[in-house]
Amino acid sequence: MRLRSDIWVSAYIRTFEVRGGFATLRRRGAAEAGAVFVVLDCLDGRVALFTPAPPNDLGERRFLRAHKAEWAESPDISARLAREIQRDPDIYIVDVERRDGAHGLELVEG
Repeated sequence: MRLRSDIWVSAYIRTFEVRGGFATLRRRGAAEAGAVFVVLDCLDGRVALFTPAPPNDLGERRFLRAHKAEWAESPDISARLAREIQRDPDIYIVDVERRDGAHGLELVEG
């Protein structure tokens, strides 16, 4: 069984901050099943967007890097998120900041 989105986001934010980062909820989505998008900012011009990937066999959330390069441009990420909101207004957007780029997400290759 998959954990509700609101509970997962709350736990992710708390865990991220305990591990030395800063996290904020930019947009609250549907509590039970809203898709979660994470924007990582390394505070030096490097930013990345992580989008939902299909869950694993245990129903755990996994993510894909939304761009081919390791890092993206902030305007490109903003445009992508605007398109995602138009398509699905129930998404969550979590902004995280950490200089070393550690995001704590389980990634899959896209």
